[in-house]
Amino acid sequence: MSEARLDSTVSWRTSNLQKLQLRPFFSAFLLNLAHILIMAFGESGGRGGFGGGRGGGFGGRGGRGGDRGGRGGRGGGVRGGGVSSRGGGFGGRGGGRGGDRGGGRGRGAPRGRGGPRGGRGGAGGARGGANVVIEPHRHPGVFIAKGKEHLLVTKNLVPGESVYGEKRISVAGDVEGTKVEYRVWNPFRSKLAAGILGGLEDIYIAPGKKVLYLGAASGTSVSHVADVVGPTGTVYAVEFSNRSGRDLINMAKKRTNVIPIVEDARYPQKYRMLLSLVDVVFADVAQPDQARIVALNAHQFLKDGGHVVISIKANCIDSLAPAEAVFSSEVEKLKAERFKPLEQLTLEPYERDHAMVIAQYVRHQ
Repeated sequence: MSEARLDSTVSWRTSNLQKLQLRPFFSAFLLNLAHILIMAFGESGGRGGFGGGRGGGFGGRGGRGGDRGGRGGRGGGVRGGGVSSRGGGFGGRGGGRGGDRGGGRGRGAPRGRGGPRGGRGGAGGARGGANVVIEPHRHPGVFIAKGKEHLLVTKNLVPGESVYGEKRISVAGDVEGTKVEYRVWNPFRSKLAAGILGGLEDIYIAPGKKVLYLGAASGTSVSHVADVVGPTGTVYAVEFSNRSGRDLINMAKKRTNVIPIVEDARYPQKYRMLLSLVDVVFADVAQPDQARIVALNAHQFLKDGGHVVISIKANCIDSLAPAEAVFSSEVEKLKAERFKPLEQLTLEPYERDHAMVIAQYVRHQ
């Protein structure tokens, strides 16, 4: 074989070998191209025109259908944008964001951005009607609203006004055409309400009584005590914090039977000119010397035979001792200050490591 023919043969074989090596590359390229074309224009239906979804066909990725319709799902089958699909369409999981951004986002339900979503709602009252029955509690001035659930309520001293966004219930009055409004008393926001629901035998706070409230804070519980004692009673509310005191003063502007006192309860002589003798001292000061604070105010303002109602938070007095030991220690301190303990009750499940203690004050022994 001549040298030229040998070179030609080698060149031909080399060329064919290179072509054979390139065939798998072109085959893979063509397969990928076909797959892309099918995804774009085949089963999945392409991007669509005005109002059409990105996945308007029978599979593939669902679309933002008609006028911002629903977001389709990913995957094949009928999860894309067809009838009863996950994306836009007539049913399926998405329901679409459609309808001028209005359709539902949930499982076909009209829960979406444009759906009839209720507002936050203010402190408006609930309608009582025939479904709610108001019954007196065994504690005078306190009531139970019986409806779908039983709620502790007080008769609103200032109808139409709420103090801290509490629910209000209006029911028909004794006179035809009149309404009586009650305020729901939340036991998770008031130690006294928690004690009442826990089963206290007597709180000694009733219509017409004079109450000295120590640790009034912003007036949440004080407002309900003002409802209980009514227009013939008086609540002297003592709070040390200036910030909470401002809220207390604003609340007292409408509840005129509340006298706000922004002072330190450790020094009752500073506000002695504002008080007369009271029937009950309620204390929620959460201080290590709480028993001493109660005794100082009782010696100054509580009438002989009057009562104290004390909310004790064990962690504020001794965070290391067991709660029961703290409660017993506080009761012993009260005995040393001429108090006769009458009742003790823990505030579970509304408050943890809290107890309510009720005692009678004997000024002269």
